[in-house]
Amino acid sequence: MRIATRSSPLALAQARLVAEAIGGAEMVEVATDDAPGDKERFVRGVEAALLDGRAEVGVHSAKDLPGTMSAGLEIASVPRREDPRDVWVGPATSLAEVPGGARVGTVSRRRRSQILALRPDLKPVEMRGNVDTRIRRLHEGEVDGLVLAMAGLRRLGREGEAAFAFGPGEMVPAAGQGALVVQSRAGEQGLPGLGDLNDFESERALLAERSAVVALEADCSSPVGVHARIDGDRIELDGYVGLEDGSQWIRDAVTGSSAQPEAVGRELARRMVAAGARELLDLAAGGERT
Repeated sequence: MRIATRSSPLALAQARLVAEAIGGAEMVEVATDDAPGDKERFVRGVEAALLDGRAEVGVHSAKDLPGTMSAGLEIASVPRREDPRDVWVGPATSLAEVPGGARVGTVSRRRRSQILALRPDLKPVEMRGNVDTRIRRLHEGEVDGLVLAMAGLRRLGREGEAAFAFGPGEMVPAAGQGALVVQSRAGEQGLPGLGDLNDFESERALLAERSAVVALEADCSSPVGVHARIDGDRIELDGYVGLEDGSQWIRDAVTGSSAQPEAVGRELARRMVAAGARELLDLAAGGERT
């Protein structure tokens, strides 16, 4: 089997995890275009390789996959999810210990919004590049701390860099954070090993989160967090929508049946829209355009 993947260290590590789980595969590395702020660029090259036959499956970070996929493609498998939490990398053992005015490296609008909602005195600094590059720039003194995903650090063998993890009441992860998606051409879910790779709870959680994002009419770059936890036959779903400067935000949570994850996601979105989430997203989009 051929697996399409981006060529970054993290993307390759993720694709190799899938390859090992299905008994081996050939890596087909694809290029991504350079369009800062456009997270879907991480997906397009992999999807093109599936559609033109260069690979049978593609591996994505679930948080990068748009709510509406390209025609002719579908989710074939969701492997067991890694730790979805955001973590602080840098000197401190809690957010309260981070010095006033500290420079925080992150490119995520969601993380900026929630950090500033908690600590408006901090100074977000746009920091692009892969995980290794960001950590190197932290050690070189460009910033005082980073906010990264624990899942990415673990998959790169660098979880020791995490100083502390943000709790769910502090920072709601991105929809799909910590999860991988194995994508295939429509009708080809029966490819060898993919069925056994699927984790039911991870799949249910991802469906709930993606449904909420779609119903909110948000996208991968919106300052939105949605995170599901499965507890037996129940789903607990948390949501966050805010302005990038943290000055306005809405949080909510719902519970529902794990047999109907997409309905639970839509219910969270409905409640948040009723509380003004759509207006906040419109303001956030306007701020981005200017």
